[in-house]
Order: sequence, then C-alpha cells, then structure tokens
Amino acid sequence: MPHESPRSARAYHRQIEEALNDSFQRRTLDKFAVEYRASRDKVFEEIDGRELIRRIADVKDAAAQHIEELYAQFKAEAEKRGVVVHRAADAAAAREIIAKITAENGVKSIVKSKCMTSEEIGLNAHLRAQGLDVCETDLGEWIIQLRNEGPSHMVLPAIHLSRQQVAEDFERVTGEKQDREDVQRLVKVARRELRPKFEAADMGISGANFCIAETGSIAIVTNEGNGRLVNTLPRVHVALAGLDKLVPKIDDALTALQVLPRNATSQRLTSYVTFIDGAGPCAKSPTGRKILHVVLLDNGRTKAAKDPLFSQVFRCVRCGACANVCPVFRLVGGHRMGHVYIGAIGLVLTYLFHDRQIAKTLCQNCIGCGSCKDICSGGIDLPALIQEIRARFGREDGSPLPAKLASLAMKNRKLFHALLRFANFSHRPFAGSDGFVRHLPMALFGKQGFKSLPSLAKKPFRDMWPELQKGAGQDAGKPKLKIALFAGCAQDFAYPQQLVAAMKVFAAAGVEVSFPMEQTCCGLPLTMLGESKTAAEVARQNVAAFAGEYDAIVTLCASCASHLKHGYARLLGDDAAAFSAKVMDFSSFVNDVLVARGLYVFEDSALSTKHQAPSTKHQALSTKEKVAYHASCHLCRELGVKEAPRALIRQVAEYVPSAEEESCCGFGGTFSAKFPEISAELMRKKLAHVTESGAKRLVLDCPGCAMQLKGGADKLGLDLKVTHISELLAENLRDTK
Repeated sequence: MPHESPRSARAYHRQIEEALNDSFQRRTLDKFAVEYRASRDKVFEEIDGRELIRRIADVKDAAAQHIEELYAQFKAEAEKRGVVVHRAADAAAAREIIAKITAENGVKSIVKSKCMTSEEIGLNAHLRAQGLDVCETDLGEWIIQLRNEGPSHMVLPAIHLSRQQVAEDFERVTGEKQDREDVQRLVKVARRELRPKFEAADMGISGANFCIAETGSIAIVTNEGNGRLVNTLPRVHVALAGLDKLVPKIDDALTALQVLPRNATSQRLTSYVTFIDGAGPCAKSPTGRKILHVVLLDNGRTKAAKDPLFSQVFRCVRCGACANVCPVFRLVGGHRMGHVYIGAIGLVLTYLFHDRQIAKTLCQNCIGCGSCKDICSGGIDLPALIQEIRARFGREDGSPLPAKLASLAMKNRKLFHALLRFANFSHRPFAGSDGFVRHLPMALFGKQGFKSLPSLAKKPFRDMWPELQKGAGQDAGKPKLKIALFAGCAQDFAYPQQLVAAMKVFAAAGVEVSFPMEQTCCGLPLTMLGESKTAAEVARQNVAAFAGEYDAIVTLCASCASHLKHGYARLLGDDAAAFSAKVMDFSSFVNDVLVARGLYVFEDSALSTKHQAPSTKHQALSTKEKVAYHASCHLCRELGVKEAPRALIRQVAEYVPSAEEESCCGFGGTFSAKFPEISAELMRKKLAHVTESGAKRLVLDCPGCAMQLKGGADKLGLDLKVTHISELLAENLRDTK
C-alpha cells in the first residue's frame, strides 16, 4: 500500500511509530548507514573532495543566476541536432506536453528508467489514465511500482523492502512460486518479465542528470543497463529534467561526475554514463532518426533561483547522500522523511515544489545535526534552509503556542532568568539527591520517560561568579590571556559544575576570565523553532554584552559555539563579525591555545618538553581511566573540531574509541521534546556503542548532549559516568609547587 504524506503532527507521529516498529527496515538502514560511511570515506581518499564540491557549487550557483541564457543556448543547440525542446511551467504543463507527444506518435506502451522528476509531476498516474501501458524498468522502481508505492530513496528506491517481500510481489505478478532467499534468481525473474516490455515499447522516458548548454547534449547516469535500453530501443525518447539540470559546459558535468557516484553509491564511476548528442539513427522510426524530445520543468525553480538563500537547491545533483547520513532517515525511512524527494533535500523541495501543508509537518523532523551539509555534493547548507522554512511558516501562518511563549520569555533576559530560577523551586519535590528528576507525573513526563531529567542547580553559575571572580585573574609572572566566558543557559542554570571545572583549568594556565552578566541564551532554540526575529534580538543582546576587549570568547557548549560563530552571521551580518571571530569552543581553546603556547602543560607529554613554561605551577596528572568520547554534532561538523578533544583526553586518560563517535546522540534541543520516540532510539544506540567499548566514562563538549546521555545512562542503569571534558581535565589537575 502507498504511504501517504502527513498533513498533521498527530498523523506524522503515528507513521513514525509504525516505522520504528519495522524491524527489517531498521536493520537494513542501520547496516547501510555504517557500510556507506566506510566505503565513501575510502573512495574520497584519492581526490580533493572539498575542492571539487566547491567547484560544483560555483558552477551551479552561476547556472542558477543565468538560467534563461542557459535555457536559450541549450534549446538552440539541441534543436540544431534534431531535438524538440519544451519548457513546462509546472507539473500539469509537463504532464500535458508528454501526453501530447504520445498522442502525436501513436504511442501505446512506454518504458521508463529512473527519473525523480517524473515522480515530482505524478507522470505515471497521468499516462495510465490516458490508457497507456507504463512500465518502470529500474529494478527498484519496478518493484515499488508493483506495490503502488513511491521510492523510499532517490538512488535505492526499494531499500526498505526484504527479499521475502519482493518474492511475494513477484509471485503475484508471475503467478509462479519464487525462491524467497535467492536474490540472483529474483533478479533473473525481473529481467525475464521486463525484456518483452523493452522490445514492445513505443516510447522511452528517462531523466537527465545534466543538460549541457554548449552542445545541447544530455547526460544520463545509471547503474543498470535498463537506462540505455530505454533510450535506444523505442522510436520515441522523452528526457524529462528540471531547469536546475542546466550546466554551461561538458567539463562542468565531468567535474560533478567525480563526486556524484562517490557520494551516491561509493563508486568511482557509475556503471553507465551516457551522453546523448542529438537525435541519432533509429530503424523503428519512420524518418530513420530517433524522435527525441527534452522537457525542461520549471515548477518553482526560476522563483527559487532568484531567492538569495534557496537558490542553493540548484546545486543538488540528486545523489541521495543527505539521506544516507541522516540519523532520522536511518530510523524512519524515506516514506516518512520526505514527500516525493526524501532526506534533508526532500524537506526543502517539498516546500518549494509540492505541498505546503505537508512541508510544514515534515520540516519539523530535522534534528539539526549538520550531517547532510557536511556530505552534500554541492555544499548546500540544508540545516539553514530548513530553519528558514520554519521561520517563514512562523511569519506567514503565525507561530505555534510553544514557540510564541519561548519567544516572549527569551527576548527579555531578566524574565527568562527569573523563570529558570522559579523552575528550580517548582521541580524540587521531584528531584533526587543526585540531581536527577525521575518521578514526574506521567502527565508532565509523557514520552520523555526514556531518560532522567536534570534538576536545575540550586545556585546558578552567575550567582557563584562574585566569589569565583576573585580567582579569575592571572598569576604574577605568567603570560596573560584575557577571555570572556559565555555560559549558555544550560550550563549557567543546570550544569554550573562544568563551568566551575573550566575555571580551574583557566586558573591553572593563568588566564584572566571575565563573565559579562548581561549575557543570555545564545538563541539557537529560537532559531530551531522558527522564531528568527526574536533570535536576532537575543543575538544583539549578547553581542552588546561582550563588547569589551578579549583575546577570545570561550564557551563550553558546542551548540552555542556554532551558533555564536555562524548563526549570528546569518542573523546579524557584519554587525556580528568582530564578536563571532573571537568565539572558540573550550577544547580548541585549551588544546590549540593554552597547550600550544605552553600555558597548560601535561605530565609525561611530548608537549611538555616542547612548550614547557618555567613559571607554570600546575600540571595535569595522567590516569589510566578508560574514557570514551562523544563528538557533539555542532562541534565536529559545524565547527570542524575533531582532534582537539581527543588529544586532551589522551593526555589525562586512556582514550577508548567507540563505534560511530560522530553520530548524533538524539538531543537536538527542541527536537528531543518534539520527537521523543526518535530521540530515545538515537540515545540508546549511542550508549550501546559506548558500553561495547568497555569505557567507564564518557566525555563530551556539550551540555545538551550531557543532558541526553547522562539522563539516558541513569535511566538504563548503566555503570557509566558522563561528564563534560572540562570536568575530566579539572579532576586531573595537581599543584606542583
């Protein structure tokens, strides 16, 4: 049965529960995600992937700005070569153009190769309604056609199905008993059933990965021979592509082809790369030449091309990698992580090209981990586009009540902090002596029961500051560094001990620390809720609060660091440039500044002999504690900080690698509240990997991740200590006077 895209949050959550209970899909997508990462990394070792992605982005950005010129050039060159070029304003126009071509040429039967653009316009159903026989010939597409489903992945449309399910479908079509374990035999059955379709077809319909303006050529990339049979055997060939597939030169297509197969299927080169340069010979055609039509679809593309932010979608080469690495897709599959197009790009394209109401529901299901942006063939900032969609819905439709309340509270720092202080008193009856809230009434706890929740601190960090400030200056004779400490609301009010630990490390290095009392939440939760106007107001408050002269603005929260450094640039532009340039995460500051300058020295370390400072009074005492590391999403991807935390751990403990260290823990700020069923599964997977490593301690760089994993470990009864990396370093300090 086909999967219907949700038009309400309640319907969507029902679909998510259904997906989470699909054990086969879960196992398959888990296995694929791990194997894909490993094989992709291997094939990218031999090329400069970042440089190629930059070149692709530049070419596609330029194409988006010159779409009319490229279309005119492509049309002129293609028609010189016997091709008929059409331009369709929208899906309905494209369907009618293709239906007219079938009527003009007496077409009765059609074979198709994989074409996501045909899915976008609902072509198959339209042609069947005209009485035409339409057969998908890509193996995966044929399987889902038999099931009357849409693809669950742009490259692997039937990845969600087991061989047993496929065998059942083949039995229904052939009327014959099938071997449910022999995949190769099932492939032969498909080949046997499809061959007569190719031979009898009057028309072939394909997509086009590239439409090359300088030659009027199209390029088609496939992994099965069916694509070439579709393009060559029938007398009529229709290639359907979006205007975003236009590129100036063949070299641009060849550049993209170095990345596309590597990103899509971890191949150096796809099995079949076909360039079609005009209407070639065809014995079946009455003229002796192929009847070749190219239909270029607009359907919102020219409008998107003019949008300063959303023009990035033109960079998409439909590799599907954003789904391959998405932690949410991995759990729920493509039918629930998109509409026609799936994965992160699917959330965006649903908004631009399809159903606005469906997009409003789907765009909430992004955890903001940045994996899609990190791997995108065109360097599209997909998380930023999804955040902007949420913001536009808020502006156009009005914000949901929770977002409105958050906006009202957080724009006023004093009110926001007063509410946090009140929350400390209100939850005390439910808090344990160890700082966890485990026994809230179910009406309040709800689906958040998969983890213990933290108590707010009896005394926030800002109230400790007057006393801590006395030791926040540098020791006499030590090199001077002056920093400002950005606390973030989670560490200020829930985990002040993480900041206190950092103060000990700073003191050991002789760093002078300031703590501007006017600082407030970084505003990232507001951005995730679509409250961009209030997020900008909060950003201005923080920029003003840190107006002093500092060598660095240091924060112990990876999410805060990323938002202060990159998010503020989007919200405030140049007004935040000086502020953002000084922002550093804690691990980078300690490792790349303090250790590198010899201000903080580890015992028995190569660094201690290279950078030894004679006046240093404190060293870190090495232990044999087995410590695993969780790489917070915003740290390892948005900030690109990978080695610094691991280097620090190695200096004071036995670093124990665990599987998928850089995978999301499932917190995602407001995501954990909106989608607790997904958040819980990601958390359990992460903790299972850490437990398997044999480590007794897990360290991280983000209080949100600490809230998720510390609460999860407690709820699951694990013998695992979860702390911030600042606490690990502070615990291993000793005075060497």
